[in-house]
Amino acid sequence: MKVNGKTRIAGIFGFPIEHTLSPAMHNAAFEALGMNNCYVPFRVAPEDLPYAIQSIRSLDLLGLNITVPHKEMVLPLLDRIDKEAAFIGAVNTITNSNSVLTGYNTDGRGFMSSLSEAGVSIDGKEVLIIGTGGACRAVSYYLSEKASKLSLYDIDRNKAGKLVSDLNEIRGNVHLLDTIGQAGRPDMIINATPLGMKPGDPSPVDTGLITSGMVVCDLIYKRTKLLQEAEMNGAKAVDGSGMLLWQGVLAFELWTGVKPPVDLMRRVLLSNIT
Repeated sequence: MKVNGKTRIAGIFGFPIEHTLSPAMHNAAFEALGMNNCYVPFRVAPEDLPYAIQSIRSLDLLGLNITVPHKEMVLPLLDRIDKEAAFIGAVNTITNSNSVLTGYNTDGRGFMSSLSEAGVSIDGKEVLIIGTGGACRAVSYYLSEKASKLSLYDIDRNKAGKLVSDLNEIRGNVHLLDTIGQAGRPDMIINATPLGMKPGDPSPVDTGLITSGMVVCDLIYKRTKLLQEAEMNGAKAVDGSGMLLWQGVLAFELWTGVKPPVDLMRRVLLSNIT
């Protein structure tokens, strides 16, 4: 990749940021398409976020991804917020059009694309999501539209109740659980908690709840203990790498107006997951 006076910079703001896999994925796509763009990770502390957002305008950056802990804090710093991102209450992608910054959230659509790619249909199915943080808000926005019943569980009952209330204002098929077991035998279980990130983490779901023919998803992009148990019980296991890929594909399209080479981005992404 050659950098010159015409190179446009895209990137990602996060804290920490050293673990990000996005630069390899996006830079491979830019290079393959012959685009004079470069994707860079930026370590931005929370107290510096307002200045970093202003730099998008002053440096005429192509666009940005936003990751933890900034996804919620960034909303009031932008000029416009997409309807989907406003409902979710989090932004993971920013476009810069003549210094007008617009926030989007591509996580939910990315997740749905990953399910479609895995041959999983949600239509008319019962779905359980464990954990009701930002990732859950993003995916539940779409799942509640397709599923016959969506059940949510979180140890933080207030947070879970707020999401159920918000979703039922537009859907009406979302239920708050006191225990995971109340979900019975759903067609799909989704882990939207951090449990599984570390090798010694317990599974967020009792193995006895997983049955053959069920779909079990983990938004963590590694093969977690939950997914291993799902496969041993005859369930279809889907990790979060597809969501990571497709949210990036959608962000790329928002910045450039061009569909990137998805297969190349997937190969690069998977080669960098350890």
